[in-house]
Amino acid sequence: MRLLLIHAKSFDYEAVQRALDEAEPLDGNRGGSFENVLVAFVTVEQGDSGDASLVERAAGEILDVLRRVGAQRVLLYPYAHLSSNLASPREAKEILASLERVIAERGVSVSRAPFGWYKRFRLECYGHPLSELSRTIIPGEKPAPGYQDYAVLFPDGRVVPIEELSAGELPQDFLKLLEAEVFKVRREGGEPTYLDYCKKFGFEWEPMSDLGHMRYGPEATVMVEAVAEYAWMCAQSLGIPVFRVKGTNTFNLEYKPVKTHAELFGDRLYQLEVDDKKLVLRYAACHQQFAMVKDWSISYRNLPFGVLEIADSYRLEQPGELLLCFRLRKFLMPDLHIFCKDLEEAKQVSFRVHSKIYEEIRKLGRDYVSIYNLTRSFLEGEREYLRRLVGMEGKPVLLHFVPEGKYYWVLNVEYNIIDELGRPREIGTFQIDVGNAERFGITYVDENNEPKHPVIIHTALLGSIERYIFAVLDTAAQTAKSGKQPSLPLWLSPVQVRVIPHSQEFLAEAERVADELEKAGLRVDLDDRDESVARRIRDAEVKWIPYVVVVGKREVESGKLSVRVRGSGQREMTLEELKAQLLRELEGYPRVPSTLPRRVSLRPKYR
Repeated sequence: MRLLLIHAKSFDYEAVQRALDEAEPLDGNRGGSFENVLVAFVTVEQGDSGDASLVERAAGEILDVLRRVGAQRVLLYPYAHLSSNLASPREAKEILASLERVIAERGVSVSRAPFGWYKRFRLECYGHPLSELSRTIIPGEKPAPGYQDYAVLFPDGRVVPIEELSAGELPQDFLKLLEAEVFKVRREGGEPTYLDYCKKFGFEWEPMSDLGHMRYGPEATVMVEAVAEYAWMCAQSLGIPVFRVKGTNTFNLEYKPVKTHAELFGDRLYQLEVDDKKLVLRYAACHQQFAMVKDWSISYRNLPFGVLEIADSYRLEQPGELLLCFRLRKFLMPDLHIFCKDLEEAKQVSFRVHSKIYEEIRKLGRDYVSIYNLTRSFLEGEREYLRRLVGMEGKPVLLHFVPEGKYYWVLNVEYNIIDELGRPREIGTFQIDVGNAERFGITYVDENNEPKHPVIIHTALLGSIERYIFAVLDTAAQTAKSGKQPSLPLWLSPVQVRVIPHSQEFLAEAERVADELEKAGLRVDLDDRDESVARRIRDAEVKWIPYVVVVGKREVESGKLSVRVRGSGQREMTLEELKAQLLRELEGYPRVPSTLPRRVSLRPKYR
C-alpha cells in the first residue's frame, strides 16, 4: 500500500465520471468539502489483502501524522497513481472500507471518497514541514518499532515522546529538524545559492586531489585565517586558561588508545600504510592534544583549562554526501578540549560553552535547533542540568537516546541551522567525555595527592572553519531571498575598504587614504584601473566590498570622502570619521592582513 499524506487547509472534490465497471455506487457521496483535513491518497497494491496487519499498520501511520499536524479529520482518497502494481478493484474496495472502519473505531472523524470514479479536486496545502509526507506499507513486514529512540525536551522540563507531539506547539525550524532526523524525509530543492557565493570568494574543489578536498583562493584564504583567529578569541573569552598548540595529523594504530578511539569513530577513517605501519589521519585534534596533555604535570589547582588547535582533519565521507564548504574529506577544525576535575565541574563549564555557541550564531542573525545525544540513564540522573541547558536555548530540543556504555561521552550536543533549502546542517558541537582521559593515561593530582582522571569537554564553538563560513554564506543567501542585499560581516570581508581615485590625477591622494586605513589595521585596496568610476563601483558591489571610497576633486577640496556603505547608501565623512566607524564595527574581532596586492590592476583575472 502506498500513502501520500497532505495536511490541507481546504480540500474539495466531486465525482464526475465512472472510471471502472466496479465503481462504488455514489449513494449521496458525489462530493465533499473539508477544512484542516489530513487527506490520505491511498493506492492499494497486489498482495496487500494477504496481510492481516496491513490495515492496522496503515491506520497507525495515518493517525500518527494526524496527531502531529493537528488536523481535525481524515479523508481517505482512492488514488491509483502512486503505483503500477495495483490490486484488483474488489480487493482495493475491501481494504479501503476496512481502513475507514479502523480509523473510525479509534474515535477519529473520517470520510472516504468513492472508489472507481474520475474526480476533480481542489487542494490548498498548509506548507509546513510535515504537511507533505509519504509512506509505504509493505505486506509481511514487521510493524515499525516506532520512535522510541527519540523524544523532545521542552524548556519547562517536559519530556514528550515523538508519538504524542502536537505540531502546533513546535517552531517551524524544529519541525524541519524532526522531519529530517526522525522521519527521514528527504527535502528536494535544487542547487543552493551559497555555492555561487563560494565561487565568488574562491572556495573550490581541488580537481587534482582526492574527492572532498578544497582549495582556497586569496579571498577565501583571508576568510579562513580570520575565522581561525576568531575561534581562538572565542576560546579565550570563556574565562578559563587556554593553551594553543600544534601537532601532527598522522597517528599509528599500533597504539591502543589510538586504535580504540578509531574503532569508536567508525568507518570514515582515512588510513594509509607507510613503512609497514598502519596509520590513521586524525578526524579532529583529540589524538594530538590527548597525547600531549598526558605528559603534563597537572594539579587540581590548574583545572579547568583548555587546549586548542586549528587542526587539519580528515574524514572519508561518501562521494554522494560531499558538499562544498560543508561535508568534506579534509577540513580545518578549531578543536577545543577543556579538562575538568569531574562531571560536576564539566557541567558548570558546559553552561559557558553552550552560551558561547549560541551567542556566536546569533551574531550572524541565525539560531540553532539542537539534538542532544544521550543515554536514558543520563536523562533521568541529570534532568535538572539538561532542563537548564534547554532553558538557555528557550525552545525545545530533540533527544536522541543511545545505548548505555557504547560511547566515551555521556552527552553529545549537535547544533543545527536550517539552510536555505529547509535542511538541517550541523555547525557547532560539544561533548562531555568521561572515557578518553583514562584511555590515553591523562591524570591530575587531587587535593589528597591522589591521581585522578579528568572529565573532558570537546567543543568546536564555531564549528569547523568551513562550516562556519557555510553558515555565513547561507545567511547571505537567505538575505538575498528576502529581497535584501547580501553581505559579509566587515571583519570577515576579504577587502574591507576599496579606494577609487576619480582619475590618475588623484592617485597619490587615494594612496594616502589607503595608507592611513592600512595603518589602522584595515584590509584596504585601491582600484587604479583605467575604467570609469561607475564601472569600478559596480565591480566593488559585485565583490560585496562593505565600504567604497571615491577620491576626486570635490573630496580633496572639501576634506570629506564620498563613502558608499553596502546596504546603507552614500555618505560623506572625513578620513578620521571613517576610521573611527570602521574600528567600532571591528571591535572584538581579529585583524588579519590582506592576502592580495593593494592595486587591483596588478591582479590576474580568475577563470
